Parts: sequence; structure tokens; C-alpha cells
Amino acid sequence: KSEPLESKTPAIESQKSEPQPATNSAVESSLIAGVSKPKVEPIVVTPPNSGCKISMAVVSDPNPPLNVRSHPRVADSKIVGTLKNNTFVFVAKEQNGWLRITDPVPGWIAKNRTESSCPNVRQQINFRPGGDAAIVKGRIIGGGSHSYIIRATKGQTMTVRNRKDVFPLILTPNGKLLAGDPYKDNPTEWTGKMPVTGNYTLQLDSNFRGFEYEFWVQVR
Repeated sequence: KSEPLESKTPAIESQKSEPQPATNSAVESSLIAGVSKPKVEPIVVTPPNSGCKISMAVVSDPNPPLNVRSHPRVADSKIVGTLKNNTFVFVAKEQNGWLRITDPVPGWIAKNRTESSCPNVRQQINFRPGGDAAIVKGRIIGGGSHSYIIRATKGQTMTVRNRKDVFPLILTPNGKLLAGDPYKDNPTEWTGKMPVTGNYTLQLDSNFRGFEYEFWVQVR
């Protein structure tokens, strides 16, 4: 079966810690259940899928099993093992379209036969001109934390409505938890007045396997 040849594109090893601009994609036409149509359609925000050092990946080979090789190339390398689809692997290094993994079988695998995500994301939500809502959607593969920063003024009302299984932590500018404590509850919707002016954080944490997430947020 085919495997990628070596390229001369260097692997990206670092990620900025500052909030990144929101990614604008096509606006969803469907309405959120129970919410009146806004004057301006909500912006859709997704996390970046490049420019970071990945730590875990999951095997997704159209022609499984995936070969684990002794070197990051097809020629002059030995097959030291194979991996079934949906197997999680720990990534130590990325090089020219290959991933060096340490577990469950040490060696090299083709990156394009896997799925991965940036483990740590910190991204600013900016509404459309005249808008007050956003739809945030993404996926964490393996462990990591995806945080979305939203500016609000004291006295404004924030509403967060979950559209998947995981509700985000809602944190004040000084880090106090407003809602979303995973040890106490897992709400589908939360509404509250902002106690102070500043940057609020909507945070999703994964310890190992990861998950897909999607939620709607409005500040008015």
C-alpha cells in the first residue's frame, strides 16, 4: 500500500501561547432551538489544525492495518509492527510527514494515516459587526485543553447552550468558576450576568481520549 515519500518541509514544533484570531467559516443557517433568530448570524469559530506540536494521534488508515516502520521512510526501513484503526498513539516527534511514536509500538508512522488535533488552544472569539453570538465547534484528540476567550462588560448577560456532550467551564477574568463544574453537574444551558468587565474563558479539558464539542454563546 502507498505511504508518503519524504518531503523537505520542516515539521512545526511550537505554538504561540497568545490567543489566536477566530477562524471564520460558513455561517450555519439553522437556528438554535428555543432562541430567536439574531439580527446578525452567529460567527462559527473552530480551533486551528496546524501550527502546533501534537502529542497524541489516533490511527485512521483507509487500508488498515497501519505499518510502523523503523525509519521515517518506506525504502530501506523495516516494518516493526502494525496498528489497527482507532488505536491511540503517543507522538514524540513530527518529521516530513511522519510521526515518531513511543507507544504502543515504538517507531515511525505516516501522519496522513492518522487524525490529530492541537492539544492546547487559546483563541479569541470576535463577533461579527453588529452581532452578539458565536457557535464554537472542534475536537480534542488525546489530552489537552481548548480555551476560547470572550470579552464582556459588567452587567451584560452571557448565555451558553451546549450542542454536544461536554459543557465548557466558564471562568471569570480572575479565574473564578461561574458554571460547568464537571464534578457537580453537566448543564446543557447556563445564563448569568457578568460580575466584572474583562476577558472570560470558555474552557474544555481532556485527560486522555478526547471528544468532539460544540456550543453556542451569546453576550448581550
